[in-house]
Amino acid sequence: MLTSPRLPAALVPACREGEGTATKFVMSHPRAPALTTVPQTQGQISAPKVPKKTGPRCSTAVATVLKNQKSGPAVPAQKPGTAAAPPKLGGKKPSKRPAWDLKGQLCDLNAELKCCREKTQTLDQENQQLRSQLREAQQQATALGIERRTLEGELARVQAQAEQSQQELGNLSTHVLELEERLGTQEGLVQELQKEQLGFQEERRRLATLLEEQERRLQASEAALSGSQAEVASLRQEAAAQAALLAERGERLHGLEMERRRLHNQLQELKGNIRVFCRVRPVLPGEPTPPPGFLLFPSGPGGPSDPPTHLSLFRSDERRGTLSGAPAPPTRHDFSFDRIFPPGSGQDEVFEEIAMLVQSALDGYPVCIFAYGQTGSGKTFTMEGGPGADPQEEGLIPRALRHLFSVAQELSGQGWTYSFVASYVEIYNETVRDLLATGTRKAQGGECEIRRAGPGSEELTVTNARYVPVSCEKEVEALLYLARQNRAVARTAQNERSSRSHSVFQLQISGEHAGRGLQCGAPLNLVDLAGSERLDPGLALGPGERERLRETQAINSSLSTLGLVIMALSNKESHVPYRNSKLTYLLQNSLGGSAKMLMFVNISPLEENISESLNSLRFASKVNQCVIGTAQPNRK
Repeated sequence: MLTSPRLPAALVPACREGEGTATKFVMSHPRAPALTTVPQTQGQISAPKVPKKTGPRCSTAVATVLKNQKSGPAVPAQKPGTAAAPPKLGGKKPSKRPAWDLKGQLCDLNAELKCCREKTQTLDQENQQLRSQLREAQQQATALGIERRTLEGELARVQAQAEQSQQELGNLSTHVLELEERLGTQEGLVQELQKEQLGFQEERRRLATLLEEQERRLQASEAALSGSQAEVASLRQEAAAQAALLAERGERLHGLEMERRRLHNQLQELKGNIRVFCRVRPVLPGEPTPPPGFLLFPSGPGGPSDPPTHLSLFRSDERRGTLSGAPAPPTRHDFSFDRIFPPGSGQDEVFEEIAMLVQSALDGYPVCIFAYGQTGSGKTFTMEGGPGADPQEEGLIPRALRHLFSVAQELSGQGWTYSFVASYVEIYNETVRDLLATGTRKAQGGECEIRRAGPGSEELTVTNARYVPVSCEKEVEALLYLARQNRAVARTAQNERSSRSHSVFQLQISGEHAGRGLQCGAPLNLVDLAGSERLDPGLALGPGERERLRETQAINSSLSTLGLVIMALSNKESHVPYRNSKLTYLLQNSLGGSAKMLMFVNISPLEENISESLNSLRFASKVNQCVIGTAQPNRK
């Protein structure tokens, strides 16, 4: 099959004229028949794009290409797949040879072949001419592209220079405006300065007049100075007398403060160095109401206005009966304490009764306050308060520290300075644990031991325990919250969440009067004892019950030791068994003759807890009967 090569569809690049308008020149060439097959890639050649450029050089190149293209012979196109027609001889159509004239047909074919070869040679020559023209056009396009890029670079440089010149011109204009504005400002300043100069000249004349007047007054003052000097000497003598009077009154005030402390201590001693208060908690929601007459609070000697000091508890025993078969009358148990707080007593009323005792710690007397009773009787509520943020439910610990901070602030006006260091530990199964441990200290769980502060020192410290300086109520609240999270608790038969350890809050108080060289120091111990309930001998012991049994045994053992220590101190025995319990060993400096002790016995108002309530009241009565010697302040 014969195919004709495709000539380039466009050989002339678009030329730029005027404001960027492009005109394209397209040159086409008719297809010519050929005897050889030409690949499509060689038969179709696209002219390279020549950069746009204005001027006569572009039009000249286009005219040259068009001229060379028109000079070549035009060969009519022939459809693919058709054979070339035989040449016409003499303008007449040759007659068809018969089929038997093979020699004639061969001659016709040879003549036609010769004609096709001539046409092929002609087309090859034309193709070579077109290729040479194409190379020339490409060379011209390359040269034009280079020239265009050169001109574009020059144009960009000229434009950059123009922009830079424009920017410089703008800067110069702005600078000229600034200079004109500054000039106007300077002119205004010059005018203001001239006005000020005139004002200063007027002021100078006025001051000169005033100076003359002051000189006259100075002369008069010098005359009066001699009289004033005598008055000053008199005033100095009066000031010296006032200073002596002030020193005398300071001495008197100090003497009155010392007398106040002595009388305060004497009042506390008259009340007893060991005092026992009884507090009956109210009936909680969901608990059965006790029968009428179960608990009675007889009035004091002064009538109903006096605080109650006696408690009567009635106990009925169904197992007892009379000879007639009727139930026996209830048994009455009477108890007497220094003060009894009925169920309606609030936290503020309880603290008001011990506020003077707490203040004794500032005077240098060791003070120890216990909360004793069975589980669920309100010991922790009495010491720490309720779980909420209600200020009416604050316990003795936050109220005591607030009171100490307030009194210390008042005494600072008399020259006293106080510092407070707090610690909070618990004694669980005769093991001392730090309730203020945090972070790595809490994770390590280092064992705490009770040791003396130094050789020959009577002060006791707990190793591996935190001692935190405190100076405000917020710091104390944070310590109480942390201790409440760390304390050992468990569920018991009497309480859903019962404290199974003794918690001891210790506040070391140090006071100093720098002007008189006086120092005093004493600890304040606020102790929340664990539940004092007895063991049930008929209790079936499972794994959890055995753990509760071991806890109860340790609690009752330490409480028994506390009772023995108090009895030994009361009887003036030579040996006091402090070391029989970690609790008494830690508190031994706050239990002896130089200390003041107060015990709250907390009882439940429910009839079902009457057995444990009687045991707690009997133990508290024994403590109340003890008398310890006169307390001595720790002063240096």
